[in-house]
Amino acid sequence: MAVLERVFDIARTRQARVVFPEMEDARVAVACTRLKAERLAEPVGLAEPSEAQLAALVEARGMKEGIARRMLAKPLFRAAAMVAAGEADCMVAGADSPTRRVIEAASIAIGLAEGVTVPSSFFLMLFPDGREMLFADCAVNVAPDAEALASIAVASDLSAKALLGDSRPALLSFSTGTSGSGPSVDLVRAAASATGFLGPVQADAALNPRIAAKKGLGQGDANVLVFPSLDAGNIAYKLAQELAGAQALGPILQGFRRPVCDLSRGATVEDIVAATAVTVALG
Repeated sequence: MAVLERVFDIARTRQARVVFPEMEDARVAVACTRLKAERLAEPVGLAEPSEAQLAALVEARGMKEGIARRMLAKPLFRAAAMVAAGEADCMVAGADSPTRRVIEAASIAIGLAEGVTVPSSFFLMLFPDGREMLFADCAVNVAPDAEALASIAVASDLSAKALLGDSRPALLSFSTGTSGSGPSVDLVRAAASATGFLGPVQADAALNPRIAAKKGLGQGDANVLVFPSLDAGNIAYKLAQELAGAQALGPILQGFRRPVCDLSRGATVEDIVAATAVTVALG
C-alpha cells in the first residue's frame, strides 16, 4: 500500500481533533470541509482562552501568568496551547503565518519531544518508481551542529517509523566512513556516533547496495536521508523533483511533543488536506 493510502487510513482510524488557527483563510476553510467529509480529521477552530490552556503554559511550561494570558490573545499561541491542554490533538497552521512564528508558538506552548533538542522538518518524497523516502532537514535548520544534527536524525527516524512503517536513516556527507576528514565530516561523524545511525556516508553508498558493499558501509537501502545543512537538503529535494519527477510533500514539522504542521503560504486545498492527514498520522 502506498504511503498516502496508509496515511489516509491511519487518519480515518484516529479521527483526530485538529485545530486550525487560520480558519478564516478560504483555502483552509474548504480543506476543513473536505477533511470532515472524508472523515480524515475533526477540524476545530480557535476556542476561547481557558483555564486549561493557561495551566498548560503556566504549570507545564513554567510561564508567568501575566505573560501566559497575553500569549493566549495570539491565535498561534492559543492554538498551540489548545494542543498542550488536550483540547486538540494536533495543530495545522502556516497558510497565513511565517514558519518562524509557527515554530515559536509550538516550541513555547507544546515543547519538544524527549531526546529532541531542536525542531526540524522533513519532506515526504514519493518517486515515480515507487520509492518512498524522508528528506531532512530541508526547511528549518540552516547549519546544525553535531547535537542538532543528531536531534534531526532522531526525529526523522520516529517520523519514518510512523509514516513508512520502517526507518533506515543515513547521515550524508561527501565522505564515507573514515575515508575523509574535515569539519563537516567530523560533524556528521559525531552525530552518527551519538545516534547509532549510518554515517558519515555518501549518497550513492546510502542508496545503492552494490556501492555500499564496495565501500563496506551500510546496506545501500536507506529510506531516510539526513542532510548536513539546509543548503544540501533544500538543493537535493528540488533536484529530485525536477530531475526525477518526485512528488515532495512538506515541509512537515517534527520534534514536538504533539504533532504540528507548518503549511506553505502558497498551499493549495489539496496540499492542506494531505499535510493534515500526514500530521494526524504522526500522532
